Amino acid sequence: MNFNAVVVAAGSGSRAGGPKQWRELAGKPVVRWSVEALRAAGAQAVVVVTPAGEEARAAEALAGLSGWITTAGGATRALSVQAGLAALPAPAEAVLVHDAARPFVTRAHVEALLAALAEADGAVPALPVADTLKRGADNAVIETVSRDGLWRAQTPQAFRHGRLVAAYDMWPGDAEPTDDAAVVERSGGTVRLVPGDPRLMKLTYPEDFAMAEALAGAARQVRVGQGFDAHRWGPGESVWLCGVKIAHDQTLVGHSDADAGLHAITDAVLGAIGAGDIGDHFPPTDPQWKGAPSDLFLKHAVGLVTARGGRLLNVDVTLICERPKVKPHREAMRARLAEILAVPLDAVSVKATTTEGMGFTGRQEGLAAQAIATLELPAS
Repeated sequence: MNFNAVVVAAGSGSRAGGPKQWRELAGKPVVRWSVEALRAAGAQAVVVVTPAGEEARAAEALAGLSGWITTAGGATRALSVQAGLAALPAPAEAVLVHDAARPFVTRAHVEALLAALAEADGAVPALPVADTLKRGADNAVIETVSRDGLWRAQTPQAFRHGRLVAAYDMWPGDAEPTDDAAVVERSGGTVRLVPGDPRLMKLTYPEDFAMAEALAGAARQVRVGQGFDAHRWGPGESVWLCGVKIAHDQTLVGHSDADAGLHAITDAVLGAIGAGDIGDHFPPTDPQWKGAPSDLFLKHAVGLVTARGGRLLNVDVTLICERPKVKPHREAMRARLAEILAVPLDAVSVKATTTEGMGFTGRQEGLAAQAIATLELPAS
């Protein structure tokens, strides 16, 4: 079932000590966790509902991601959700409404919700209430409340798009729903419960972030990939290495621009996500890639990582050659790689070595490059 998503990030975060959607969690903004995960799970479009005037903060938090737009929220959560629904570029069969303050949504959560929509107008992840419930006033217990049949609703909540829009049209303007499922319920719609997940905790108070930091490590997995490439020398006046053009009395021969450094890094990134090698994605038999700049290949590989909700952590590339001398160009190479990969400069290492005259590189028949890439992906 195709779906869009609305991520509600318009709150002030007063109980958390400030806007929590922009606060960093394990190195990236809270809102980015949800947008990455929903896009990786297949959301056609994601509308991020922000406080009015904070579109620039959203753009900064979501830099490098695609398939999202922002819209300003309203005075209440319900009005913010309706603004998000109205901003969707094109309706899909289903829409997921999610609180940005619940960062650990996964593909498995999304798939369970969409499956439940086969027989319902809406679906909600929920956990049975396990604690004893007390009703009290002035720090005194008035009564113990039965927890039988009680559930803690979470987000994302999934709905048939038209059903949710129609239900909001019927909702009385003087009432405020506690969640979107309540709106569909009131209009007579059917809402199914699917198993919730303690990891879908909501960041509400300052102390919640300590627990979230601990969970963040369990919610991500680190992957490592390696790559190797070699090209022979041929007649020419310059050579491309790690995205930098260097004047030289020879050039590397290849179908594209033969940048062995970028090719090795591309294969390392593809290897880390189990996506084959550069030849699978850009066959040398395809004439459209003849003479192509190799940064296209590397950007494609990084885009595959981003589409899966991952991010590149660092790369380390070693160029193996007798000539040209790499050291004078090393910082330019690092800067260019950091730009292509959208990572900090200190996440890029470029080294060079010789083989002391041994082998094809020692005989100056060609140049080789090897690379390692480290990245992180959602754990599920």
